[in-house]
Amino acid sequence: MNTCLALLPNGPSARPFGIAVLALLAAAAVHAAPPATLAETGLYEPGSSTQVRAVNRPFTPQYALWSDGAEKRRWLYIPAGRSIDASRPDAWQFPPGTKLWKEFSHGQRVETRYLERGADGRWSYATYVWSADGRQALRAPAAGLPDLPAAGAPGGRVDIPSQDDCRACHEGSAVPVLGVSALQLSPDRDPNALHATPPAPDALDLRNLQAIGWLRHLPPALNAQPPRISAASPTERAALGYLHANCGHCHNGNGSPAPVRLRLAHTVADAAASTREVLQSMLDKPSRYRPAGLMSPAVVLSPGRPDTSVLSQRMHTRQPQLQMPPLGTRQVDAEALALIDRWVRHELSP
Repeated sequence: MNTCLALLPNGPSARPFGIAVLALLAAAAVHAAPPATLAETGLYEPGSSTQVRAVNRPFTPQYALWSDGAEKRRWLYIPAGRSIDASRPDAWQFPPGTKLWKEFSHGQRVETRYLERGADGRWSYATYVWSADGRQALRAPAAGLPDLPAAGAPGGRVDIPSQDDCRACHEGSAVPVLGVSALQLSPDRDPNALHATPPAPDALDLRNLQAIGWLRHLPPALNAQPPRISAASPTERAALGYLHANCGHCHNGNGSPAPVRLRLAHTVADAAASTREVLQSMLDKPSRYRPAGLMSPAVVLSPGRPDTSVLSQRMHTRQPQLQMPPLGTRQVDAEALALIDRWVRHELSP
């Protein structure tokens, strides 16, 4: 029984509340704030802040999201008897009760982000900040905690996102869950994926997700030939994979939250067509942003010319109004820039 309903009086004294009031109270319980502590979310065994419950399974996306070099660990929980519906391979439907956690460390744990699907189908977001002694993590305010001291992080500071920041990245995609997808958990992992972390032996992928009953209705073709980005070379595959993971949640062809036609998210239903659409949205396409001092017309991606490509220029800066990605990073990803520049300069024909 919901806590707020359990506190209501029983018998005749309950009559003044009426059915409508009870319904409102039930709705309020469904939409209650996430737990105040990370321990209450069910990630760890009772009494522990390190031993993850066996029902929460680790996973590692093949294409990493750059977060100023933070080390990350991730877990997924699907309620007993429930499963993800993968009949739409690029828009998985997660059952109510789904939980996900992502832990960020810079030498020591700094924050753990939490995502849960409620009984009404809505997703809730929370970030938990770890104490200096690593014994507990408390929920950050909904407005986030900018410029939080964090020993080991670049510059000794991190920005804990607000709930609106979480929604801005997650809710522009077909599904708010970004790292658990057919492409990200494909057994055909990209050996050149940037900042890749080797999966743990028990980490989830498409095969064992289906074996344990957590994933159903995946099109048979994606079992026969696991998803991968269609690319002309290993460098292009890695470059497109990086852009998919770091930019595709906004630039996905949906027009939201980025109201431009640039598409960097890949789909798996037709990988070759998806890559064509991604490249066509970038190559020699005019850009509304014009880098200072640029003499020629500004384009998103200029084959052979990373120096005149807006995509590369905006990845190079960390000016708040210009940087891409706009959230979640204070430092330029030098390795990613080298990869993108190498691909543009040497593999895209002018």
